[in-house]
Amino acid sequence: MGKPLTADDVLPIVAALTPQERTRLLRLISAPGDEAAATAYVATPTTRDETGSDDDALAWDSDGWENLG
Repeated sequence: MGKPLTADDVLPIVAALTPQERTRLLRLISAPGDEAAATAYVATPTTRDETGSDDDALAWDSDGWENLG
């Protein structure tokens, strides 16, 4: 079996695709019920950048509303 590719390995290939083929690739990647995508999502833990960091999850909700109305 060959060496697994990284995203950096694949990026030049994706960049060389026509717009139509990029669209097709995106559709294939995001196909509903795709077990490979679900498995990859579960296998890769989220990073700190992917989740909120506010201590109070609803704090953003109240910001700026005082000027409306």
